[in-house]
Amino acid sequence: MAAEIQPKPLTRKPILLQRVEGSQEVVNMAVIVPKEEGVISVSEDRTVRVWLKRDSGQYWPSIYHVMPSPCSCMSFNPETRRLSIGLDNGTISEFLLSEDYNKMTPVKNYQAHQSRVTMILFVLELEWVLSTGQDKQFAWHCSESGQRLGGYRTSAVASGLQFDVETRHVFIGDHSGQVTILKLEQENCTLVTTFRGHTGGVTALCWDPVQRVLFSGSSDHSVIMWDIGGRKGTAIELQGHNDRVQALSYAQHTRQLISCGGDGGIVVWNMDVERQETPEWLDSDSCQKCDQPFFWNFKQMWDSKKIGLRQHHCRKCGRAVCGKCSSKRSSIPLMGFEFEVRVCDSCHEAITDEERAPTATFHDSKHNIVHVHFDATRGWLLTSGTDKVIKLWDMTPVVS
Repeated sequence: MAAEIQPKPLTRKPILLQRVEGSQEVVNMAVIVPKEEGVISVSEDRTVRVWLKRDSGQYWPSIYHVMPSPCSCMSFNPETRRLSIGLDNGTISEFLLSEDYNKMTPVKNYQAHQSRVTMILFVLELEWVLSTGQDKQFAWHCSESGQRLGGYRTSAVASGLQFDVETRHVFIGDHSGQVTILKLEQENCTLVTTFRGHTGGVTALCWDPVQRVLFSGSSDHSVIMWDIGGRKGTAIELQGHNDRVQALSYAQHTRQLISCGGDGGIVVWNMDVERQETPEWLDSDSCQKCDQPFFWNFKQMWDSKKIGLRQHHCRKCGRAVCGKCSSKRSSIPLMGFEFEVRVCDSCHEAITDEERAPTATFHDSKHNIVHVHFDATRGWLLTSGTDKVIKLWDMTPVVS
């Protein structure tokens, strides 16, 4: 009797809608134009381009503008069509785009930094332009007058910048791995706190103003969710990348986090689940399961006439254990471990199949992503990469 062939379940994955090519150097940042079939990009080749979809189905530049210095970052406000561009020479140049996106008119320049601008945010409600630079300075300017309102020196070069309009708190992530929270007033700022959870530099920040949660991505391949609003110091780790996390975006309506890595990986995390904090690693001079001494515990090694063992830690309970007592591996998705990690034998037996159910999906963009932008209204994701290519993805099969 012939075996019955069971159909394979369909894998939900992003649909590549378009490749936008033509830049001569890395596209450092790009955004989807809301309510338009268009994309705005800034590149290391000094160009600002507005790409509009033509009748042929291809995207062609309706605006091609060359700046005096490589374009490092940008901020676009669709309500006012105000485009702020950060340059390698430390200047922020502001333009106004026409309604048909066929013309950009210079408005003003801000001499914001002494070196390359790393991040820009335009805050319409306050008429502020926030920025960070490689000069280790955070600055904010009045967008009406162009006047510098204040500044703050960061501990290292900043690469992540987010702002909460309601509380006027700004979040700055830097290359040292630190996140700094400042409270901004009209012409001064106050340091609220700093916190550190990454072993590598912070590469991206993403703020959810509804749940009051901050996400930070890092060169240590991890994402951390900081519960700012809960005021309990809760920090949840998410381990799902094999390379540095380069960019983050958040789909508020479905509570899904999108993280992108240097290996081209796009990970979509379901944040609408009750996640658990990873335990603190416990200190011990001997295995907390079998009591075998670790290799630095000379006294117990001598007394018991046993060779010292290497110390490991169970990722679920945090106990210090030897290799023999932690020979098993398991994923623990609710703790953020989507890949298999070391656990002690007793924890391995206690973890159920339900607890091993994944809370994230994994996709390959096939390019080294440096920046992403998510359009929640259409479910589109834009990725720009070191390969000079912009890709537009339909994420509705994944995030809807």
